[in-house]
Amino acid sequence: MREEIRKIQGSMEGAHYVTDPAIATAVYLAMTLQKPLLVEGHAGVGKTEIAKVLARVLDTNLIRLQCYEGLDAGTALYEWNYPKQLLRIKLEEREERSVEAKEADIFSAPFLLRRPLLQAITQEGRALSCWSTRSTGPTSSSRASSWRCSPTSR
Repeated sequence: MREEIRKIQGSMEGAHYVTDPAIATAVYLAMTLQKPLLVEGHAGVGKTEIAKVLARVLDTNLIRLQCYEGLDAGTALYEWNYPKQLLRIKLEEREERSVEAKEADIFSAPFLLRRPLLQAITQEGRALSCWSTRSTGPTSSSRASSWRCSPTSR
């Protein structure tokens, strides 16, 4: 196990992220157990950089979701590209197709805006999905936040 941890530490340092054995151990355990990794700390301590470095080291895409109060499913999962749908409707006003055919067209993949959650679950191959939360409440610092990263594969 120590050799694998040193390997991870060396890989991260090779990607220009100076790390210590504790962080390398946490990354090793998260990867081995295929569980999310929670990284907490104040702004500017390198939480986001860990995710970026891991994505580079693992040669995967980084899919990032910044969580905030008021975030809804549409923003996190997907939305329809309304301007593109309206333009298509306008362009096809005089076309002789059924309403069902037109609806099937404008509610298809080319009109879908994939947000981070949909990207993560439909990702081909491996990806590193990360989401951030900001701590709130009377006992937490307004600048404290945490990152959770989870490897995904399809």
